[in-house]
Amino acid sequence: MARLSQLIRIARDERGQGLTEYALIIALVAVAIVGLLGGLGDQIGATFTSITVSLAGA
Repeated sequence: MARLSQLIRIARDERGQGLTEYALIIALVAVAIVGLLGGLGDQIGATFTSITVSLAGA
């Protein structure tokens, strides 16, 4: 019975829960940014190439 009460107490303990939620949000944002940059990588590269060519010709 003592073990059951310890498990219930541990399950109800919410310390650190906020930190875990923030970590999950940061991880999701990072995955979204990586996906966005991966999808736009060719366009970004073409833009920088165009800028480099324009500056070299000036």
